[in-house]
Amino acid sequence: MTLLTRKALISRIAQGLIVLSIAAIFFCLGIWQLDRAAALKASLITATSVDEKVVPLESISVPSTTLAPDAINRMVNVSGHYVAHYKAPDQIDGKGKMNDWEVALLQVGTHRGILVVRGLWSDRLLNPEVQGSMIINITGQLRAHQDVDRAQNSQGVISRLDSAVIVSLSDLDLFDGYILANSESHKGTELGRIRLAPEKLISRIPGFYWQHLSYVVIWWLMAGVVLYLPFYRRKVGT
Repeated sequence: MTLLTRKALISRIAQGLIVLSIAAIFFCLGIWQLDRAAALKASLITATSVDEKVVPLESISVPSTTLAPDAINRMVNVSGHYVAHYKAPDQIDGKGKMNDWEVALLQVGTHRGILVVRGLWSDRLLNPEVQGSMIINITGQLRAHQDVDRAQNSQGVISRLDSAVIVSLSDLDLFDGYILANSESHKGTELGRIRLAPEKLISRIPGFYWQHLSYVVIWWLMAGVVLYLPFYRRKVGT
C-alpha cells in the first residue's frame, strides 16, 4: 500500500467516523425527544386528574422535600393550629376570577408546617372564633407550589403560594406546595367559609405531544440524510 493510498484510506475512515458521529447525535436527539413526549403524556394524566380519595398529608409528603408527581393534586387531611396569616394578592381561581386570598401557615405537630389557602382575603374576619391554640382539622387538595411571583413580598404579604418565600420567617420544617382547603373544622364543628375552586390544571412540561413526535421524525430524518449523503456524493461522482 502506497503512502498516498494509506492517506486516502485514513481520510475516508475519518470522514466515516465524523458522519457516524453526527448521525448518532441526531439519533440520540430523537430518542431524547421521544422520552420527552412520553413524559409529557404522563404529566398530562397526572396534572389533569384528581384522586378523590382522602389520605393523610404525611403519608404522601415529607417536609423539606419536593412533592412527588403522584402526590400533586391528591386530596389530603391534616390537623394543626394556625401560627401565621398572609395575604396572597392576584390569585386566579378555577372560574378565572382574580382575587386576593387568605393563606395561613398551619403548624403540624411540633416542628412541621404547611401553607393552607383558607379562602378570600376579604372573608378573613368571618371566623373570629379561630384562635392560634385551636386544633383545626383540614381537608383539601394538595397543590404544587407556584413558580411565578404575583406580588412583592412585604409585611403580611407573600408573592406566591410557595413555602420557599416564608422559610426565613419560620423555624418549622415546611412541606412543599400548599393545601387548597375545602373544609375546616374544630372538634367536629365546621368553620363556615366560601371555598375556592382550584385553578385549571396544566402540565409543567412545555409543548404538545404530537409536536414532540414530529421532532422525533425530523431528528431521525436528519440522521438518515447524513448517512445517505456520502453514498449520494459517490454516486454523483461516478
